[in-house]
Amino acid sequence: MKKILVSTALLAGVLSYAGGFRVSLQGVKQLAMAHTSAHAEDASVAFFNPAGMSFIPSKLSIVAGGFGASNRITFQNRNTLQTTETDNPLGTPIYAAVTYRPLEKLTVGFSFTTPFGSTIEWPNDWEGKEMVQKLELKSYYFQPMVSYKFNDWLAFGASYIYAKGTVNWDRAVTQFGGQLNLDSDASGHGYGFGFYFRPDPKVDVSVAYRSPVDMKAKEGTATFKFPSTSIYPLLGLNSSGTDGFTATLPLVEEYTIGLTYKVTPKWLISADFNYHGWSRYNQLTLDFASAPLATGNPDPTVVVAPKNFRNAKTFRLGTQYAFSDMIYGRLGAYYDESPYSDDNFIPETPSFNTYVVTGGVGFKLKQFGVDIAGGYAMPQSRNVNNKTLGFYGQAKATAYYFGLGLSYNPF
Repeated sequence: MKKILVSTALLAGVLSYAGGFRVSLQGVKQLAMAHTSAHAEDASVAFFNPAGMSFIPSKLSIVAGGFGASNRITFQNRNTLQTTETDNPLGTPIYAAVTYRPLEKLTVGFSFTTPFGSTIEWPNDWEGKEMVQKLELKSYYFQPMVSYKFNDWLAFGASYIYAKGTVNWDRAVTQFGGQLNLDSDASGHGYGFGFYFRPDPKVDVSVAYRSPVDMKAKEGTATFKFPSTSIYPLLGLNSSGTDGFTATLPLVEEYTIGLTYKVTPKWLISADFNYHGWSRYNQLTLDFASAPLATGNPDPTVVVAPKNFRNAKTFRLGTQYAFSDMIYGRLGAYYDESPYSDDNFIPETPSFNTYVVTGGVGFKLKQFGVDIAGGYAMPQSRNVNNKTLGFYGQAKATAYYFGLGLSYNPF
């Protein structure tokens, strides 16, 4: 029975790393317009669709920016009515990109982004402490890319993705009066490609695909801390209470269709549809070096956990109005589906069906641009009913974002 309880706790934590969540903060200008993608004014288009680089007016374009992301999760126990809130630090996603056109029809570029990650911190003594106390997830995408413009209205682009990631997770092991930390680096590879169309000067169409990335953790470390070291041999641990593990942790694929229409020379409207392939999380396999944490398996060091995620969609609508050649106003709204049902809710990476409103302003000073954006999220409350983890109640959340972006288009 002890082995089963420890195994369940481990799976809860590492499942959260595999699930993670998609952070839609890769362009300040884009965020202000609901994070829509069919905008080819500067190098920020590179992450969304490498083909869009061919339509950037400037031969050389450089962008960089960062965000502040704040969120708070509240959980109320269904039986005791006790309420617990997270104390999460401010998240700081960043991005940078550069594009250059050495030939009339050929453009090359590089994009750096942080599209997956979070930090969530619950009180150390809360009722779900065996699932999570603190979890910090980070991911970094490095994407060299190229785009070829076939004619005035069509371009194709492709990118290679090299991803790095880390996880650091603390949770309690109350049956032994101890604590567990999981720490691991991971890396993976993927690709992206897309088509960018401009059939009319008033219309931009972006069609893009970003592949899944299998993040392979080859040298993970599980560290147990107990009042007595006599417990370590019971779990197959060494004298310092540590064990190694390996796992493949998938990040999701994404399909995007975007459209921008210039209603007038000063006013444009943009819309996006995103489709996220979360259903590839049907299970997660953890291979420990020596700890026999699985029961019923031929190899007790290999733990397999079911995970019933489902594909999810996002609908986005944004607009921009040019008050002058120097000042631009932007607004947007979008709806983002959660990738799992109430029966599969996990407190490590809480996810909600969410409505978000966004806005911002942009300033253009000759070759330089400055963009400011903000967003307010309205997650829909959830009736948590996770029988596997024995986790029941109601979960609510609030979140907001703000960002500052810079661009430089010298020639």
